[in-house]
Amino acid sequence: MKTFLEVARTRHFRKTADNLFLTQSAVSARIKLLEETIGTPLFHRGRNNIQLTPAGQKLLRHAESMVNLWNRARQQVIIPDDIEVSLAVAGVPSLWDIFLQAWFEDVCRSKENIMLQVDVRDTEVQIRMLCDGTLDLGFMFEIPHVSGLVFKEVARIPLIMVTSDSDTDAERAIKENYVLVDWGTSFATTHANHFFEAPPPTLRVGLGRIAHSLLRRIGGSAYLAEPMVRDDIQSKALFLVADAPVIERKAYAVYAESNERKNIMETLLSEHSHDAYVARSPDAEVAEILGTVDKRIADDK
Repeated sequence: MKTFLEVARTRHFRKTADNLFLTQSAVSARIKLLEETIGTPLFHRGRNNIQLTPAGQKLLRHAESMVNLWNRARQQVIIPDDIEVSLAVAGVPSLWDIFLQAWFEDVCRSKENIMLQVDVRDTEVQIRMLCDGTLDLGFMFEIPHVSGLVFKEVARIPLIMVTSDSDTDAERAIKENYVLVDWGTSFATTHANHFFEAPPPTLRVGLGRIAHSLLRRIGGSAYLAEPMVRDDIQSKALFLVADAPVIERKAYAVYAESNERKNIMETLLSEHSHDAYVARSPDAEVAEILGTVDKRIADDK
């Protein structure tokens, strides 16, 4: 199954062989055996053009689950006796810089009898893994409307428009050197409603971290999470766009109702709250700016 997944990813037998430290003939033999076992071709083999067949497409998701489940089983078997429980946890990329990194570090420091397997996964993959039991706890921006999954709000994150130019207003910022960050579907909808006449952005990025670096290095404007740019506002490396609306995003922890580790996960979520990682003591000027952000959120509600 690992070989099948690697061929599906690389679309090349030789590259798969190199990546898995196998001979090309071994890769071919494994795929042939898998196809004979299932009873149908999994790849269309063209010269430098290997593509999944419809059957291969169907197998792809099951193969991922099987490999994940096997890895999970191996980890469970070798857990030391002094470890109470092992948890597989994942979060969407954009949540890491905002609070997940600090959350996991705090959990690791305070819970010595818990073993964590931590990954970065997009929302769709997390939901699939939660359903098939290969993931215990997921962190995401969207509520999964899937039977059997429980979600709990863990954070409310103000997204504020910041800029490298202290004289920029929202209308100008959205037209000049604007970086559109993918903060999820609901953000995209709200953003489009606020800026329905905006031209196509100069750049689209999937991570707030990328936009943050761009603004610091070459300038521009973007919506970023307030905890991410608080120090920049305080040092005047970046500036709040005063007339831009604040767009609030909610983050959720998600787990399966049937998960036998449910009580432990609920304890972790209650003991290690989001507020502990975003609450700091800004100076008076920044506190005034953030007070404006809070008021704007309340007014929008």
